[in-house]
Amino acid sequence: MTIKYFEDLEVWKEARHLTRQVYQITQDAAFSRDFGLRDQIRRAAVSVMSNIAEGFERGGNREFTQFLYVARVSCGEVRSQLYVALDQGYIGQGAVDGIMRSARRLSVMISNFVAYLKNSSMKGQKFKKP
Repeated sequence: MTIKYFEDLEVWKEARHLTRQVYQITQDAAFSRDFGLRDQIRRAAVSVMSNIAEGFERGGNREFTQFLYVARVSCGEVRSQLYVALDQGYIGQGAVDGIMRSARRLSVMISNFVAYLKNSSMKGQKFKKP
């Protein structure tokens, strides 16, 4: 199966799901008033899905892999900021656990995708002959 659009990638769909979760929890009263943390965790979540999309659109596996690494780092940033929110009492352990599961699953998906691309004989769309 050939993937034509980044929106077809399961890893991007999972990143979109994580972003929705982050936006939902950061709308709560106490969390929404901490503008710095709220904006930072949102930017990190958006960075995950944006880097997956941008890397895909580059058309080459090597560049895509670099963007996937950035996406995985941003996913780790989301997890770290969740601990800050938990420690400040902005969100409860149950909410943290659910989003952490999503973020960890996404990190694994990204890592597996990187491994797949590194072992693939295909170089990417921009290397295809017309």
